[in-house]
Amino acid sequence: MLNKTLNLNEEVFLQDSELKSGRDGFGEAILKLGEEHEDVVVLTADLEESLRLTPFKKKFPDRFIETGIAEQNMASMGAGMALSGLVPFMTSHAVFSPYRNWDQIRLSICFSNANVKIVGSHAGFSNSPDGGAAESLEDIALTRVLPNLTVISPIDYEQTKRAVEEMYKIHGPVYLRICKEPTPQITTEITPFETGRAYTLIEGTDLTIFTTGTIAYEALEAAKVLKAGHKINIEVVAVPTIKPLDKENIIGSAKKTGRCVSLEEHQINGGFGSAISELLAEEFPVFNLRIGVSDTFGESGTYRELKDKYGISSHHVVEAILNMFKEK
Repeated sequence: MLNKTLNLNEEVFLQDSELKSGRDGFGEAILKLGEEHEDVVVLTADLEESLRLTPFKKKFPDRFIETGIAEQNMASMGAGMALSGLVPFMTSHAVFSPYRNWDQIRLSICFSNANVKIVGSHAGFSNSPDGGAAESLEDIALTRVLPNLTVISPIDYEQTKRAVEEMYKIHGPVYLRICKEPTPQITTEITPFETGRAYTLIEGTDLTIFTTGTIAYEALEAAKVLKAGHKINIEVVAVPTIKPLDKENIIGSAKKTGRCVSLEEHQINGGFGSAISELLAEEFPVFNLRIGVSDTFGESGTYRELKDKYGISSHHVVEAILNMFKEK
């Protein structure tokens, strides 16, 4: 497999772009997918507008199912539909699904390898005004442990749309983790995306930052600061597919730079950083500094305030990397 390198100076990337939300990308993509494939059905647990599903409902009322606030039932219904030949997309906030219906996802969907697409919106701190109880910081750990389940965490709006297209092509259960908050756009509609692939956003020689989800923008900002102010050349590798990991490109980057950091909008225990650390420990033992939420719940605040307070904004990444080089 060739390394997938995407240079920020190329036309496939946008800079200083408008902010767009992953949930908006999902709403647009699922409507298009419904137009192209008659077997696509959508289920939601009383979150039609929140998941941007109204256009789909209006165009395909017979393929839209409102389950009410009953996430366990929604998962069981999705499994039955999938086993009868349909392709159900079951949608909710990530803190409700896969949390409240994890048992149904495990037994009814994953154990049966049912072709159900699970969409968890408002992930990470992006549901910030609603406080810690509504902030999904454990869903990567909950999903990546389940057999047969593919786990995808796109880095922006455009990649979310591409991910929805790719989800349909996978025969089997998929979990899509998306963001509510509008975030900077890194990719465009022509940027390559393939399930199971990691992508080098910036090439470097001194250290690799592995990242997933929309927090990737903070990694890019940190890389710019470290290069401009400290002459440290950072390689930034986006890993939108958390399971299965792109072993070749992840290990290849680690071998190239010899130092690794993982950045995620999630608990560091059991999450993306743990997945990276497990892979490196088995294939190429090298230190990986996990940057994420450190064994605590969130609280109310703005999205920016919470990223800063919990240590995952770009200046925290810069500080952590500088400390690594000082200790070296």
